Amino acid sequence: MEDLQDCTLKHTTMLQTAGCFRCVKSLEDKMTIVSDFLRWFVIDRNMCVIDRFKEGLSALGLYNALQLYPALLSPVLCHVEKQLTAELLEDLFRPDLSPLGSNRRVREGKTLGFWNDYLLDCQEGQTAVSVEEVLMFATGLNSLPPSGLNPQPKLEFIEDSPYPMANTCANTLKLPVLSNFELFKSNMDFGIQNSPGFGCF
Repeated sequence: MEDLQDCTLKHTTMLQTAGCFRCVKSLEDKMTIVSDFLRWFVIDRNMCVIDRFKEGLSALGLYNALQLYPALLSPVLCHVEKQLTAELLEDLFRPDLSPLGSNRRVREGKTLGFWNDYLLDCQEGQTAVSVEEVLMFATGLNSLPPSGLNPQPKLEFIEDSPYPMANTCANTLKLPVLSNFELFKSNMDFGIQNSPGFGCF
């Protein structure tokens, strides 16, 4: 109880701002303070923003539709993190291939096969990186946003570097064109693990 009272006194200013500062005499008081503070912090403090959002939705008639069909519209408005898979990443990145019949296109096709195998290995834990880390390296995101990615992620092929490169602003992943899968896999792992990242790993 003494620790609880000390904690309340330590945060007096914030609790007064929230309008829930009171003398703590029991554990029930603690729960009341926590409940009141959370209500203020999450709802009351953001009420003008919530009201403006409701007005914006009402202007298009969407607010009424949202109240009538919440289950139908929640996937559009609420983020539900999808489990990343090798197949999802494979479909997400569109390859930028050379003209059909060229020698370069043959090498790119082989590299594309390495890429697909690499993603499967990432998913199965047979690489040093995960599929989330591959996505982070290429786009700066560790999960897919509900509205999708813009611009559409794409694959390019490079022959002047043995390691992958990425342009996260353009959602572009540049794959090294290498002679065998084991070298491709180890260089992909090395390149992704040694990238600066965004402090999210």
